[in-house]
Amino acid sequence: MSRMRPWELELEGSIETLEIDSSALVGNPLGDRATRPLLVYLPPSYGVSSDKRYPVVYVLQGFGSAVPSWLHPDSTFEATYPESADALFASGAAPECLLVFVDGWTSLGGSQFLDSTAVGRYHTYLVDDVVPLVDDRFRTLAAPAHRAVQGKSSGGYGALVSAMKRPDVFGAVAAHSADGCFELSMLPFIAAAYRALRDEYGSDYARWWEDFGSRRAFSKPTDGPLLECYALSACYSPGTAPGTEQTVELPFDPATGRIRDEVFTRWCKLDPVEMAPKHLEALASLSAIWIDCGRTDEHFLDVATDQLAGVLGEAGIEHHYELFAGGHRRTGHRYPLALSYLAERLSLSG
Repeated sequence: MSRMRPWELELEGSIETLEIDSSALVGNPLGDRATRPLLVYLPPSYGVSSDKRYPVVYVLQGFGSAVPSWLHPDSTFEATYPESADALFASGAAPECLLVFVDGWTSLGGSQFLDSTAVGRYHTYLVDDVVPLVDDRFRTLAAPAHRAVQGKSSGGYGALVSAMKRPDVFGAVAAHSADGCFELSMLPFIAAAYRALRDEYGSDYARWWEDFGSRRAFSKPTDGPLLECYALSACYSPGTAPGTEQTVELPFDPATGRIRDEVFTRWCKLDPVEMAPKHLEALASLSAIWIDCGRTDEHFLDVATDQLAGVLGEAGIEHHYELFAGGHRRTGHRYPLALSYLAERLSLSG
């Protein structure tokens, strides 16, 4: 048995790459570009029919990723998400949709698709810039009932929060291994960040930043938790005095490692598990909710998924909940499963 080489693969549908000039990201605090790439997958029949309109699934990336990575598989033995979606639609196994891959990259690694005074207005960028552009440029069914948002990890977090906060924009959601249950998932790497600062950088984040910028990125094993802790602090606990040097509030004291309760409480208010009971009306309005996670997720996000499923179940909100064999990585095969679930419901809505 032979497999076609990746550079020879041909899609039944097509991919368009365009740029969006985001008004929401102009002047963002990190100085990152306000012009962003946008990857749009068009299903097989899009180029055949000139009047048919389609549901849209907006796909959000995980932390540290960018839009171009969707075109490169984790392994040459695996298909990319656009390839898997194309095979799904070409086979007739699911109603056709457009897929829009949204760029939420920042120079800190990611945005969590939130609005933050330390990072930028990435939630506003998604709902007020990206969605209207797609509806204007492509033949979409331009209504919440025909829009879904999907993502994994930080992208899954962004998908859940976006669906809860803006059911007037998104009518369905799929979240894979989504960040949540912060007291379990976040505290271990916060502790790792504190230990690295203490042992290597005299408890001074500025010293790490200087070192990190002077060498090959992630050439030290402690770079990961240090970057992610700082980046998430910029998203969840930006400085309370915009325009000053205090743009980020850490959830721990760098000198002692003690958790700063008032700061970590700000994080927990943005935990999807904690948010869900306050957004039950929005969640109940969705036509589809898919949540899944690997049983051995390294960040205990399976526990977060369990807890979120519990909130939904207690509220009597219909949802698909699944734990599967595996951890946090190499889970791209989950995307088309959720896509089929979403596509069926988006095509029936409205």
